[in-house]
Amino acid sequence: MKEESMVKVKEEIDYKSLCRRLDRELDKLTMEYERQQKVFEDDIERLTTEAQHCILEAQQNYSDSLEKERLKYQKDYKESIKRLEEKVMENKKKYEEFCMTSTEEAFVPAEEVVILKKILQRETLLRNAAEGEINHLKNQMAELKMLEASRESDILKLRKMLEDEAHQKEKFKGEIARLQSQLLQLGFEVGKTKQQQQASGNGEKASVAKLFEQGGLQKILSLLEAEATDARINAVKIVANLSSEETNQKKIVEAGGLTSLLTLLKNSQDETTQRVAASAIANLAMNETNQDLIVAQGGINILSMTAANAEDPQTLRMVAGAIANLCGNDKLQIKLRGEDGIKALLGMVRCRHPDVHIQIARGIANFAKCESKASTQGTQVGRSLLIEDGVLPWIVQNANNEVSLVRRHIELALCHLAQHANARDMISGGAILELVRISRDCSREDIRILARRTLISSPAFQAEIKRLKIDY
Repeated sequence: MKEESMVKVKEEIDYKSLCRRLDRELDKLTMEYERQQKVFEDDIERLTTEAQHCILEAQQNYSDSLEKERLKYQKDYKESIKRLEEKVMENKKKYEEFCMTSTEEAFVPAEEVVILKKILQRETLLRNAAEGEINHLKNQMAELKMLEASRESDILKLRKMLEDEAHQKEKFKGEIARLQSQLLQLGFEVGKTKQQQQASGNGEKASVAKLFEQGGLQKILSLLEAEATDARINAVKIVANLSSEETNQKKIVEAGGLTSLLTLLKNSQDETTQRVAASAIANLAMNETNQDLIVAQGGINILSMTAANAEDPQTLRMVAGAIANLCGNDKLQIKLRGEDGIKALLGMVRCRHPDVHIQIARGIANFAKCESKASTQGTQVGRSLLIEDGVLPWIVQNANNEVSLVRRHIELALCHLAQHANARDMISGGAILELVRISRDCSREDIRILARRTLISSPAFQAEIKRLKIDY
């Protein structure tokens, strides 16, 4: 299965001049970005150091000092109040004792009156001093709070400056990524245009070879990790186009393209990126060596997760196509089942789009063919893994599907499943009736002959046909 996203040239464009202009613009922007980045990094370091110093100094100088002063004045205030209350109680007691004296002692000496007045004045002064200390403490606390608020305001300003600088940096990075993507896309279009203008296939090979020689593939693959969505999408479209040609697939894999595509498919939340990445993986999965690499790098799990989460029919078609290609490798049967590849394939029938069902049916037919081959060679004994995973009801239901490609793949799958130790399941599941129909009505002669030979060679099928009194 080859999935291509062809770029159509609708008007004549001087690509060379446009590439040179974009090169100059990119160089200029890159130099400005590097200059701005150096200034930004210096400012970041300076502002970060100043901010940290200010924060630490404010926390150290004012938090500890404020707490100590507060505790000290609180303690002094409590002690002053306590002493004042004790003096008042003492004076009150003396006054009561004085009032309770006998009339004979009603006359109070002038000296004692003077002493009492002095005591009262001293206690009044102490009380006033304590209240003054309390007011002074309150003023200090208010000043400290204002200073702390000023420090917090300065810190917020510094943080805002850092955020603005970071935003500017991201803006430069996005602009450079966009221009790089445009430059690569234009370069690829130049190659495509030259390819269309060449009378022979040598032009295409030379154009692609030149792209690889000039390190263009590495630049394209590096953009698969770009933060800008447009840059990623353009890059993965170019990789998908390149991967549709078998001659390019080895170089893409050797350059790390397969790993990048699997990572992109796993992490991306963008439907377009997922769809194009899955199409590139499906193209690479046509090669047996690449199939082994896909499985070794967790590709079955990644494809299964994408199949479970995707809603777009074209994305599901690409994922189903990739799994279908893997199903054609007889060495991957156990892994496909163990890592839920078959369940993922069957789960995509929730999408009613015929293109998705074609790929599902193709995958089932590939898997059944490999099982039939393994049974013939004696390397597999027992029921089909497809039957154990519950695929047979869907196969029977779609054996006479109105879409010709779905029907053809399902008919072939039934013939392969019927050749070995699955007769009892196929009889109980109603598949024998479809086999009889295929042996009579299938438009492809080779499939009709295969179905008829399978029915004749199975004693279980012959007994059921006699029981049902079917004439075939």
